[in-house]
Amino acid sequence: MKIAIASDHGGFRLKAYIIEYLKKSGIEYKDFGAYDESSCDYPDYAEPVAKAVVAKEYDFGILICGTGIGIGIAANKIPGVRAALCHDTFSAHATREHNDANILTMGERIVGPGLAIDIVDTFLRTKFEGDRHKRRIDKITELEKNIVNNEWGKTK
Repeated sequence: MKIAIASDHGGFRLKAYIIEYLKKSGIEYKDFGAYDESSCDYPDYAEPVAKAVVAKEYDFGILICGTGIGIGIAANKIPGVRAALCHDTFSAHATREHNDANILTMGERIVGPGLAIDIVDTFLRTKFEGDRHKRRIDKITELEKNIVNNEWGKTK
């Protein structure tokens, strides 16, 4: 398993805890930044992680900012991304099982390090259930294609 991980300044410390967990677990990862707590813009870190996950260079992405909201919004602008904000293990489990989420977002100001590790572990270990959920994911993919092909708003 290969993980793409990044944060802005607001998620820098939590990212460091998660990287330690990935190392101890023998999970391959690449840190896409930020590399210190200097003020920076979360879209600059969401974009390369999102593109790398969609290109299948990495199995999953993990993105962290102060709340997990902004970085997730930015990531979800990349077609093929299903970034999910999770602040509990139930959501992490459900979004993998039902939504086939490929990027986990979290907020350092919301989630402590211990819970964050549990969330990451749950997210990475949970398999997509498929079946009726696949049909729904396929519909999301179709929505993205319509937007990319500039067919937004056209009636069928």
